[in-house]
Amino acid sequence: MKKLLFLSIALLSLAACSSDDNTPTPEVPSVGATLLASVGGSNEPNQLYLDLSTGESKSVNRESWDFGFFSGTDFRVVINGSLKMAVKKLETSDITLAQTIDANVTAGGGTTATSNGFVDNPTGVLAGAGAGIGTAIAEVSATDADNKVYLVNMGFAVGTVKPSVGNVEVDGAARGWKKVRILRSGSGYKIQYADLASTTFQEKTVSKNADFNFTFFSLTTGNTVSVEPEKTKWDLNFTYFTNYVNFGTEVTYGYADFIVSNMKGGTQVYQVLVVDGGAYADFTKAKVVETNFATSITDQRIIGANWRNGGSQASLPSIRTDRFYVIKDASGNYYKVKFLTMTNDAGERGNVTLEYAILK
Repeated sequence: MKKLLFLSIALLSLAACSSDDNTPTPEVPSVGATLLASVGGSNEPNQLYLDLSTGESKSVNRESWDFGFFSGTDFRVVINGSLKMAVKKLETSDITLAQTIDANVTAGGGTTATSNGFVDNPTGVLAGAGAGIGTAIAEVSATDADNKVYLVNMGFAVGTVKPSVGNVEVDGAARGWKKVRILRSGSGYKIQYADLASTTFQEKTVSKNADFNFTFFSLTTGNTVSVEPEKTKWDLNFTYFTNYVNFGTEVTYGYADFIVSNMKGGTQVYQVLVVDGGAYADFTKAKVVETNFATSITDQRIIGANWRNGGSQASLPSIRTDRFYVIKDASGNYYKVKFLTMTNDAGERGNVTLEYAILK
């Protein structure tokens, strides 16, 4: 009999927070499971991280962090695209100088060219020289004088307006502007930040932690915050997302209902169209095509928004039933995943149900 796991977001979060290194690892579901991956409703206030091998999930409010400091060899910093944050490198390395708002520094509206380099490359690849390639913040140099000040558009708070059925209201009030400078501090980082007119600044150190992809920092609290689970303990992230899209020219665009894979932690994904790969129910490990995972090694957006139809003025959003996904986790387990719903019974977005099974 098929094992069903209908989990509320509260229970998922509790399970993730209560585990420790002494707790036995749950067995991978041998037949299959159905999971509720809610991001909190139509305003999509949360980011949810799902681990397929345990069925556990962690949910965090997407306003809880602003910057992610990479724990790998490189010194790279990402910005919170789920809030439509945007940054612009200035010509100065003196953060005590007053700065002014630049209204061109925006993200997600479908009008800002990706070549401006105001946002992180949505593939998740960190390396690059700017102009839309790699992180929007340049690699942090060991030479302090080379690390410039950045003008930071803090994006938007989580929306509070209740949308009509089938729609979303992800953007709330504008969060304002800051100026930020990031330097190295030993094997970690140092962040300096202030209001634009301020001649003084706050300074905090941020350490790398090899167990995680990033260490996250909030300018609001002035502290590091827990966001992602350990890098080997999640596979998919359900979130609002700043993406690139081509409208004749490539621009930044905000996507609801977006799903990224844990590329940096070793998760790999590919999409199967039923017309090409057969029905989900009949898909077995023997049908896995290893070479199809290749794109996901350098692009975290294989699922992205491809699993659903976004809807229009004439139609509500809906699941695409002509496809499913094959996922390989960092431990070498293979899964098939298909999406069942994207709304709850009241038609509210941000309430995804998915079915998955380990492949043997």
